[in-house]
Amino acid sequence: MQNSNDNSPDRPKRPLPPAALRALNEAEERRLAAEPKAMPTELGGRGGLDPARFGDWEIKGRAIDF
Repeated sequence: MQNSNDNSPDRPKRPLPPAALRALNEAEERRLAAEPKAMPTELGGRGGLDPARFGDWEIKGRAIDF
């Protein structure tokens, strides 16, 4: 018995129409042409890069929240 909530498709995907392919190509060109935004300098913040792991700062292996 097959589950109706199964997320795996039983049929192959249809090819995208030419208009959709053109839109995807234009969007990719815009992303490549866009200049990355410079991050503003933080006044009075702690040193180092922004927290990447779990959204918390780490000092000597301990998670520090504000």
